[in-house]
Formats: sequence, C-alpha cells, structure tokens
Amino acid sequence: MAKMEVKTSLLDDMIGVGDMVLLEPLNEDSFINNLKKRFDHNEVYTYIGSVVISINPYRSLPIYTPEKVEEYRNRNFYELSPHIFALSDEAYRSLRDQDKDQCILITGESGAGKTEASKLVMSYVAAVCGKGAEVNQVKEQLLQSNPVLEAFGNAKTVRNDNSSRFGKYMDIEFDFKGDPLGGVISNYLLEKSRVVKQPRGERNFHIFYQILSGASEEFLCKLKLERDFSRYNYLGLDSARVNGVDDASNFRTVRNAMQIVGFMDHETQSVFEVVAAVLKLGNIEFKPESRANGLDESKIKDKNELKEICELTGIDQSVLERAFSFRTVEAKQEKVSTTLNVAQAYYARDALAKNLYSRLFSWLVTRINESIKAQTKVRKKVMGVLDIYGFEIFEDNSFEQFIINYCNEKLQQIFIELTLKEEQEEYIREGIEWTHIEYFNNAIICDLIENNQTGILAMLDEECLRPGTVTDDTFLEKLNQVCATHQHFESRMSKCSRFLNDTSLPHSCFRIQHYAGKVMYQVEGFVDKNNDLLYRDLSQAMWKANHSLIKALFPEGNPAKINLKRPPTAGSQFKASVATLMKNLQTKNPNYIRCIKPNDKKAAHVFNEALVCHQIRYLGLLENVRVRRAGYAFRQPYEPCLERYKMLCKQTWPHWRGPARAGVEVLFNELGIPEEEFSFGRSKIFIRNPRTLFKLEDLRKQRLEDLATLIGKIYRGWKCRTRFLLMKKCQIIIASWYRRYSQQQKYQKIKSSAITVQSYIRGWKARKLLRELKHLKRCNEAATVIAAYWHGTQVRREYRKFFRANAGRKIYEFTLQRLMQKYFLEMKNKMPSLSPIDKNWPARPYLFLDSTHKELKRIFHLWRCKKYRDQFTDQQKLIYEEKLEASELFKDKKALYPASVGQPFQGAYLEISENPKYKKLKDAVDEKIIIAEVVNKINRANGKAASRIFLLTKNNVLLADQKSGTIKSEVPLGDVTKVSMSSQNDGFFAVHLKEGSEAASKGDFLLSSDHLIEMATKLYRTTLSQTKQKLNIEISDEFLVQFKQDKVCVKFIQGSQKNGNIPTCKRKNNRLLEVAVP
Repeated sequence: MAKMEVKTSLLDDMIGVGDMVLLEPLNEDSFINNLKKRFDHNEVYTYIGSVVISINPYRSLPIYTPEKVEEYRNRNFYELSPHIFALSDEAYRSLRDQDKDQCILITGESGAGKTEASKLVMSYVAAVCGKGAEVNQVKEQLLQSNPVLEAFGNAKTVRNDNSSRFGKYMDIEFDFKGDPLGGVISNYLLEKSRVVKQPRGERNFHIFYQILSGASEEFLCKLKLERDFSRYNYLGLDSARVNGVDDASNFRTVRNAMQIVGFMDHETQSVFEVVAAVLKLGNIEFKPESRANGLDESKIKDKNELKEICELTGIDQSVLERAFSFRTVEAKQEKVSTTLNVAQAYYARDALAKNLYSRLFSWLVTRINESIKAQTKVRKKVMGVLDIYGFEIFEDNSFEQFIINYCNEKLQQIFIELTLKEEQEEYIREGIEWTHIEYFNNAIICDLIENNQTGILAMLDEECLRPGTVTDDTFLEKLNQVCATHQHFESRMSKCSRFLNDTSLPHSCFRIQHYAGKVMYQVEGFVDKNNDLLYRDLSQAMWKANHSLIKALFPEGNPAKINLKRPPTAGSQFKASVATLMKNLQTKNPNYIRCIKPNDKKAAHVFNEALVCHQIRYLGLLENVRVRRAGYAFRQPYEPCLERYKMLCKQTWPHWRGPARAGVEVLFNELGIPEEEFSFGRSKIFIRNPRTLFKLEDLRKQRLEDLATLIGKIYRGWKCRTRFLLMKKCQIIIASWYRRYSQQQKYQKIKSSAITVQSYIRGWKARKLLRELKHLKRCNEAATVIAAYWHGTQVRREYRKFFRANAGRKIYEFTLQRLMQKYFLEMKNKMPSLSPIDKNWPARPYLFLDSTHKELKRIFHLWRCKKYRDQFTDQQKLIYEEKLEASELFKDKKALYPASVGQPFQGAYLEISENPKYKKLKDAVDEKIIIAEVVNKINRANGKAASRIFLLTKNNVLLADQKSGTIKSEVPLGDVTKVSMSSQNDGFFAVHLKEGSEAASKGDFLLSSDHLIEMATKLYRTTLSQTKQKLNIEISDEFLVQFKQDKVCVKFIQGSQKNGNIPTCKRKNNRLLEVAVP
C-alpha cells in the first residue's frame, strides 16, 4: 500500500539543526547543545555536510526496520532526516550508477558504536542490492563473517562490552549490476597482549568464555577443558560474566556462522583445539632449580597440563618441555644453548600463547577470505568499510595506544585532504571561484612518528636492532637526542628547559601533542612489544606438531628453511599496513561516520557534555565544519530548491514553466536577497550564510501557514457545497421513489378491484354454461337409452329364432372364455419371484390348459433370465461365461464339478506382482497372468508330488519352482493337444503335449490342483482364443500319459486312505500309475 510522503528535506520538522554546517552561531557550546538536544529526542544522527555523526544510544531504537530501509532507498542524501542509511544508500548508488569505488571510514573511540555502525552499513547494502540464490548466499557469507571475527577479536572492556580489539577493513566487491560477488578482509594489530593479561574490570577475548559456557560436556572433554572459569589463569574472574550477554547462545551462533561461511567440520575442530591449547598454556607454572655450574634454570611444576596440551596439539612432550627450559641461539654455523630462568620461562610461555592466538586469528581472516572472495574474474566495483580503533587516551598509555593513535593521525590527515579535495572539485565543477582554506595540517605529527630517519618508529627499530644492552630507558634517551627540538614532542629528559620542571610528566614518559590533544606514553614495554620475540625453539616445537593447523601457523619452525635474518618488528609491520591502507583509501570516494559515545557508564538517556566535548575536539569535528562552510555553508540543486521555495514568489507559484535555474533567479530577485549571500553554479545554488537559509525557511513556514488557511477555507466551502448538492440529489431521488411507490399502491388497488369483478362475472357465466351442458347431457342420455331399448326389442324380434339353435356352442365358448379370463387373472396374482433359480410355479387349475401352462412357465423363465442377465457388468458376464463353459464341459461328467459351482473363479491365487518373494518370477514373465496357482507335479519315477507354481498366460503354460521362483518349464499353448482327468472327486489332470515339440521332450505333465475345474476351464478358453481350436477335454478313469519314451497308464480306483480324504498316487510298475481316490 502506497504511503503519503510528506517529508522532502531534512529541514522539515527539524529538531535542533540536522546539518552542523547550518549551525549559527558556530562554537563548541552551540555544537554540543545541538547534539544534546537531538540526542534527548532520540535523534542520534547528525550531518556535517556529507559526514555522519553517530551517537551511541546504548539501547535499541525502532529506526533500523525494513520499512526504514525502504524509506531511505534511492532517496537524495538531504531529503530525509540524518541517518546512517542515507550515507549507505548514497555510497551504494554512487558505486552502482556512477561506477565510483567507495570507502566508508568509521572512526571513534572504544564504545562509540563503530562495530554496530559497520554492521548497519553492511545490512543496508545487503537489503537493497539484488536477490537470487547465489547473491543471497554471498550476502549471507559476508554478514556471517562478522560473528566469527567478533568472537575471536572482540572483548569486554571498561568502556564497551563488545570492543573490537583489532582493526578491520573489508572490501565488498560488486558486479556491474550492483550485486555482491564477494569480499576481502584485512585485519590490523590484534591486541594479543590481552590473551595473557587483562586490565581490571575487563575480559579476555569472547571465544574463551563462549566455549566454556556453550560447548557440550562431550565437546569439552575432547578439548580437555572444564566449565569452571576459575580453573584458567588467563581468564580474569572479576568480569567473567557480563550482564545481558549470553555466551552459550553466542557460541552456537559462532559455530553456525562458521558453517555458513564455509569452514569444514575438521577445520572448526582444529580451531577450537588451538583455542583450548592457548587457554591451558596459562596454567603451566615453573619453579626454579640451580645447576651445578651455578646457573639458574626453570622446571615445570605440574606436567599434567603440559601432557594435555601435547595430546591436543600432537607435540612430543619432551620437545615442548625442553623449549620452555632452554633457548638456542644460532649465529652462522654456531649454536649456543642456554637455560631459561623462571622469569624467562614465563616470558616464553606468554609469548607462545600470544603468537599462537594472533596467528590463529590471521589464519581465520585468510580462511574467511578464501570463502567470501569473488569467484569470477570480471571487472569489479569495490566498497570498502573501515572499522578501526579510535583515538585512545588512557591513564597508562603504552605501545598499543601509540600505534593506534598513529593510525588515527594518518586517518585524520587523509580525511582533511579528501574533504578539501572534494570541496575544491565541487567548486570547480559548479564554476564557483575556489578560495584557499586555512586549516591545521597534522602532517608534521605523522612525520614525527613515521619519518624513516628521525621518526619515533625508526628510532625504536634502530634501538631494537642495536647490539649491546637495549632497554626502554636507552630508547627514551635516543628520542630525547633526536626529537628534543620538535614542537609536538615533550619529555623531561630532553634538554628543552620548558619541561624540566613539569611534574605532570614523569621521567620515564614522553608526550606527543596529537591533533586530538596531548597524550603521555609510558615508555616501559616499548622495546619488547616492538620486538614481538618468539624463541626459535618454540617455533620449531610447534612446527613438529602432528596438528596440521598448528604446523601451518609456524612455517619458520621448519629446520630446512631456517632464516637467520631478524624478523620485521611490530612497528614496521604496522607502519607498512597503514601505508597500504592509506594508498587504498586514496583510490576510493570517501564517506565518513564519526562515532561518539555519550557517557562512560554505557547507560541510556545519559549525555556527558565533558566527555562529548573531549571527543569532538580529538575528532576535529568543529574544524571539519569550518572547512565545510569556509566558502558556502549550503548548496542545493536548482530543482529541489525551486520546488521547496516556489510558493514565496507569485511568478513561480504554483508552477514554473521555464528552466529551474531561471526560476530560482526570479525567486531570489523577488525576495531581495543580497547578491553576495549566494552564487549560481552550473547545477546548484550556493548560499554563503546559514542565516539566509533560515530566513528562507521562516518565510516558507509563514507562507505555508497562509496557504494552509487558504486551502482550509476552500476545502470547507467545497465540503459544504458538496454536502448541499448531495442532499439535493438525495431529496430528488427520495421524492421520485415516493411518487412511484404511491402510484404503485393506487394501481394495485384498481387492479385488485377489476380482478374481483371479472372473477364474479366469469363464475356466473361458467355456472350458467354448466347448467345448460348438464341439461343437454341428460337429454342425450335419455334418447340413447330409449333408442337402445328400441333397437334391442327389434333385434330380439328378428333373431329370436336363431338363439335356440346355437345356444350350446355359444354357452361353451362363453364359458371357456370366462375360464381363460379367470385363469390369467389368477396367474397375475400368483407369479413367482424374478430369481432364475426359483423353481416355484402356480399349479394348473384345468386340464385343458396343460400345454398353455407349460409354455407360459417356459416363456416367464426365459424372460426373467434375460432381466437378470441385463444387470450384469462386463466382468460378471465374463465370470458367468466361464462358469457356463465349465458347466458344458464338466456337468454330469466330473464328480468334482458340483462343489466348484459356488466357488468364484479368482485366477490369481498368488500375488505375484506384490509379493517380493516372486520378484524374479515377475521380471521373467512379460505377459498378463491369467491364472497363478500352486499345483503338485507328479514325479514320473515314483509317483510322489512336488510343489510347483502353475502360470497360465495369453500364449504359454509355465511351471516354476515355488521356493526360488525359477521357471522350470514353458509350453506354448499351440503345443497343448489334450487335457485328461478322471470322473471322480479328485484334482488330478494330465496335460498332453504335441509329439515332436520342444516342450514334449520330457513327456506330458501329470498334475494335481485344488482348483481343477477353474484351471481346465481357463486353459480351454485361452487355447480356443489363441489357436481358434477347441482343446480336447478327456474325462475317463483310465488314460495314457507319455513319460519320455514310455507310455504309462494312469488308473483311478476307489479305496480308503491313510491320509484321510486326500487322493494318493503310487507307481505299480513301468506301465501303470495307480491313483487311489477316497
């Protein structure tokens, strides 16, 4: 059902200011107040030009429904209220229609809702792109990759219950129609230190808790895990349970998502085995021991955990135990093995756990990429979605915060550059003069960090590679030497006197003035975290595992591929990844989502102005607004501008017939807006000051009120006039209907009166005519009687003399006629039933009617037989024809016949087609089976009987073995010459075959059956139908049967039997077979 679309601009019913570019006056307080006002009215999205500001509401809002998706689909960016769907639609349509690769950059600090924003973007694109089984599968795989990566890469922090502890960039690839083909995911800097240690109030990665909560007991037993969180040292207990988070349900979701993405069952099992191994590594503890040479070494306290880890991973226990106790250093051709003390052993254990988990995570990303990558090699359009950590300022900032903030500096740099570039391109495209905009360029900060000679990362790498004693303090000293004069670097150890007395800056720290504010970094741990060192002994132990996944995660452990070159540092790797990311982003059209969290309590309806102010500053949102409105604060195409404000000028209202630009020029000239406040581009009107726009809005609002009053007045007049015309029409219709009703009633009265008068007149005429006809009838009857009497008298006088001469014959004939009449009348009332077998017939009343009585009985019987036959169906006729045939063949000839009369001929006594026992026999017989019965075949040698299946088809007689269903004999009907049987009450019969035929090679068949009459009758009829010759049926108590080359006499005798009433057959000699019949 179509709905009325009233809202055509974000300026309609605007709460606060929907686009910060229009904010007047522009300062930090008004910026925050505008965000707070909109937040209090559940408006969590606000624009800065084409940038979307998203405030995390910490609750569900009904603004992401399928109806909202349809509302924002194919709509202008500024047409509706600010929404993340508007930016997603703009990016998708630009990619689909203008063939421009897009990227959506989502930034903000932890807990601001970056991950949810990326999910909303992907779900919107999935909803509006094409449909189809293959496309839906690709979309489902892209969407289901999120739960997998969240489980392994997200954790609860003090700021966010589902904080992404890695950076993610996904390229979604589309075909020329805009349907998704696949995707590629890149991950940046997983916070692997969280695996071994978490700050107070935070949790380890979700997957550890999900396995322990959601896996079955059997599955946990396979992984050698227990459900109790407190059993594992790597899991912090103070925040193990999170309100509103169901880890068990999430585990089922992750397993289902892995299956949808394309993980095989053995791959999923291997992944969880690695996770279990990491979890159990934290339970390995060491104790010190002293060697004879005075060196300290470490030993594992309880080897049970080590044993279970080795069983999970397929590693030799002695190999892994040695790797935890010794370290081998190789230099050219020399190897030096040294023992590890307890501290070094714990360091090795934690390094292995961190490396194992981080490499597993990288493998997961690679495996997901294999499943979701585009299968075709056609040219693709790309939409990138960047969900990466925001700027972080904690109480204790270490190496992780340093490189995270470095990444945000690069993103801010590219944001400013691309925003200015976009502004400049639009001005040039529209023919508006471009004026240079002053802004803070943070390239100097990026150079401080990434410069190849004097950058902080270069100094850190140089210090890590330097021989000799290397500590965090030596690194800080080097920074103080190289960066002391840099205006954005601060340290109390530097020679710059202005910081020597700054007690807020400890001696073991340095401070960088980022674009978002000053951040103080604890130098402790920088060198170790940058080295990211894993002892080669542990790598080689992992490579020796029988576990295929673990072996693949540590290729450098292969002794055949030993590389003595030092691996790249974590800082250099991240710097290269960021450079690749920046290069990728610069090739795409950028779209920005700036995420802000309103409070630190994760509570709904709470807006902390100080916290929001801090985020506004380090996100540079005010500077973004100033850049956007440095030239013209608002721009709009001519068509929607004219459509929105045309009611303010009589010449453009209600319709403008010329070009839209000419209409806008007439409109602005009519309103008297100063020329310096606007400029005309090629396709857009540019307005310099927001006050001008708000003045237009006020005029439009006043004019709409006037138009509403006018429309209301006209509507009320139209409504009253319409009501009057309707009442008038109704009155006319009612009057006409009443007049018709009145005339109908009057007519009915007149008609009724006329009918009554007519009926009386017709009644009087009818009665008069009746009287006349009755009188005429009586006269005619009287004349007839008189004439009859007169004629009788005349006749009697004339013929009186003849009556006496013929009186006897006349009386006899009359009497005879009366008797015949009485006979037929009595017969009518005494007729027997219509049943053909009813023998009753009325007795003969008179002797002279004897022949007539018999003939009448015969005719009646024939008549009722015909009536009975007319009721038969075709099938019944066939049965009775067979019964009649049997009667003609066997009646008064075979003693067994009377017992068969009442038995119906069934034919198929064996269910050949339905019984699986006879499947082989059914497959061998292609013709329709007329009769199927079990018979006894008499042995020619000793007269004993053997069971056989007797089959009669349209062309053949077949004998088959009852047990196996194998056909023993097959005789064509043309080779059957005669059937012989006795006249007694037995079931024996002989089938005589044509001499010289193939079937007669073994002689005739002597058989016994319980349905002899039926079998002989059907054989007789089938043979007659096929050969057109009658089959000879011989009934005799003694007949000859051909057995191979000999003829044997079969003789039937009377006698009592030991077997009761069953006839028996016995071979007397070579020429006689005697059958004893009871």
